[in-house]
Amino acid sequence: MNPLSVGNSQSARTLRLSWPDGRESLLRHADLRRQCPCSQCRAFRLRGVTPLVDDRVRLIEVNPQGYGVQLVFSDGHQRGIYPWAYLAQLGS
Repeated sequence: MNPLSVGNSQSARTLRLSWPDGRESLLRHADLRRQCPCSQCRAFRLRGVTPLVDDRVRLIEVNPQGYGVQLVFSDGHQRGIYPWAYLAQLGS
């Protein structure tokens, strides 16, 4: 299920997703960076290691990819494509 709208707040450092069922997800930039679904970050988490992410990291680009979005962070990380279903799960 695709969101109806996607909003990125630099000042609040949050990504806001409005879903068709009326729910709204508010996801912190640093949390999104820690939960990156790229293979490298997933491998860290599978080994029980949480990637070290500065809480001040910002989401600087949101690039639509059809089934989700590529998120580009201020620390240079941009490898993860976040499927809509994954973002919905993170937001619940």
